[in-house]
Amino acid sequence: MIEIKKLHIALDDWQLTADLSLAQGQFCALIGPSGAGKSTILNAIAGFLPIGPGQIRINGQDLAPLPPAARPVAMLFQEHNLFAHMSIADNVALGINPSLKLTVAEQGAVAEALDQVGLTDMGNRLPRALSGGQRQRASLARAMLRKKDVLLLDEPFAALGPALRKEMLALVADLSRQNGQTVIMVTHHPEDAKIASDITALVDEGHIAQCGRTDAVFASPCEALKRYLGL
Repeated sequence: MIEIKKLHIALDDWQLTADLSLAQGQFCALIGPSGAGKSTILNAIAGFLPIGPGQIRINGQDLAPLPPAARPVAMLFQEHNLFAHMSIADNVALGINPSLKLTVAEQGAVAEALDQVGLTDMGNRLPRALSGGQRQRASLARAMLRKKDVLLLDEPFAALGPALRKEMLALVADLSRQNGQTVIMVTHHPEDAKIASDITALVDEGHIAQCGRTDAVFASPCEALKRYLGL
């Protein structure tokens, strides 16, 4: 589904190398210390960073020639990125058509997406009328509505409390399974990986130091993971 082979990124005096392969529908958590390169991997997949040697492929398609908008990926950031002057429904509808000229079927899809994330009957509200968690739900609905093959999560729930973060992770995992999406999530919380991910990869000092099934990774941590976990 997604293959990262011998990826190499050089930024000033810092470098990242990575290899990662995920099957369709897998949920992968990237964990590790700040500055290790987790978000750099996401930005390379999304097309926000130029890459050197190496390849990133989704369903066999090389992403290198494609600009960010043409790549089969959707990305959810820490900030909800909702337009303050637009209703929640219109913000979500941007995932279908930036002109907001929607067909009846597309309007139904927006309503269904809001239902899926627990925002039924909130479409007419402005973002400021929603809680932080609800705004992230709206952002998630917009990302899901784009129906891309790969969903990238760059710590979108970091500002939420533990209970709400756990709820959102379960929601993402459930919706991605329904849609057959592959998910790659950056998180600083190892427990997030244990809650939601099939695969966990430790990014340490610019490379992937350990990768495998989540239960196996935490059951037999490498030395770098032990240091990160404080074991």
